[in-house]
Amino acid sequence: MREIFIERDEPLLRVAIKDNNVLSECFVEEHSSGPKMGEIYKGRVKNIVTAINSIFVDIGLEKEAYMYFSNEIKSEGIKKGDEILVEVIKEPINNKGAKVSKNISIPGRFMVLTLGGSGISFSKRISSTEEKERILNAINNIDGYGITIRTEAVHASDEDLLAEKISLLSELEVIIKKLRYSLKLGKVYGENIILNKVIRENLGNECKIILNHEEDLNEVKSLLEDNDKVNIEKFNNTRSLFDYYGIEKEILKLRHKKVALNCGGNIVIDKTEAMYVIDVNSSKNIKGRNFDKTILETNIEAAKEIGRQIRLRNLAGIIVIDFIDMRDFSQKALVMDALKESLKEDKGNMKIFPFTELDLVQIARKRRGKSIYEYLEEGCRRCNKEGYVLKLSYIEKLIRNEIIKCEEENSINSFYIELDSNYEEMVKGDIFSFLRNINSLDKEIYLNFTNGIEGYKIEPLIFNSQKENIKKLRVSGYEKYE
Repeated sequence: MREIFIERDEPLLRVAIKDNNVLSECFVEEHSSGPKMGEIYKGRVKNIVTAINSIFVDIGLEKEAYMYFSNEIKSEGIKKGDEILVEVIKEPINNKGAKVSKNISIPGRFMVLTLGGSGISFSKRISSTEEKERILNAINNIDGYGITIRTEAVHASDEDLLAEKISLLSELEVIIKKLRYSLKLGKVYGENIILNKVIRENLGNECKIILNHEEDLNEVKSLLEDNDKVNIEKFNNTRSLFDYYGIEKEILKLRHKKVALNCGGNIVIDKTEAMYVIDVNSSKNIKGRNFDKTILETNIEAAKEIGRQIRLRNLAGIIVIDFIDMRDFSQKALVMDALKESLKEDKGNMKIFPFTELDLVQIARKRRGKSIYEYLEEGCRRCNKEGYVLKLSYIEKLIRNEIIKCEEENSINSFYIELDSNYEEMVKGDIFSFLRNINSLDKEIYLNFTNGIEGYKIEPLIFNSQKENIKKLRVSGYEKYE
């Protein structure tokens, strides 16, 4: 059974997906005015630089977007000052603006409608000739639009397919009107894009959706008004949804490089400047007498876990996997099959290359938003941002969860909190905000800073003698912190 957990805690929207109680994917969207993948903007061509084959487009934001000056665009005779529709295909990085494309697409659950395309094409996963003929008979071509049929379409009725086609066409026509008649540059499509995308792409035959926010609940209900197979549940608890269902602990594990395998082996995930490198080790998997069989067992389990970790951590770009050396070519085929199977549900644009002569496997995976690390971590101040530590905002969320849990279970309202010294300047600079963010303006908080701990420690204080020993550490949001 598939479970989808949707937690909104401004400024973040987080979505976690579990299949048979195993976390398989996690998405995070930060509320900001910046462009996000899949959003569509009305823009104006600001500059065309032929030397680097690039077009720079003003989309009404601080940074200009850019796109490739392709032969197709050249043939259209595009020029400086033209107003165009563009879709964000890569979010801004550092000082670089968003990468955009003139290929505008509106995705539905069963198909994707593309402005300027032509004909009807099918997902590679649809192999049945009978199904293709049925779908072609249910929908017709649309002049000026391309239609890509998604895998889920095989489970849809003819009526559902036709209804979605009409709905997507209507949405695109609204966007085109905004290009023609709106006086402002800016976003014309893409509200709640992550939420809509996750719901469209991850519904199964048995599916449960748990949400903590009323507006999101209404949005999901409107998306699924004709679907009675999905159970939608509102979460009502003072603890965060992710903490209550144990997802927070699983997300924290994603910071660890080493991932243990059930067989006793492990994989180690490292990030370099140019790529991700994943090393497979047999480690403690030495119980079998047949050496080749032990290697195969470890590599197959590693392949399955690597696929899951790539999706969970949202790893992108070049990924190189160093499996344990195998002498038998047939074993390599089995490992490759396991890797492909573990990634078959991945909706990203990805290519898996065969084993090299050095027994390495290379994966090229298109970036889909930000990786999980970008939301969990920030540069360490002590080492001039060469290393990474948990973001203070995330630590505040974790502490708040623990305080609420202790308060509910034991009615405790006094706590000793220890933070890594890396956060001392930020916390001392605004102690009121820190206490507010951990839900402790009305509680007794004793705060200390030290080196060498993983983020924070928290201890409930039950006895007065405990408080007496650390009374100098007590802080208040209404007093100047000394």
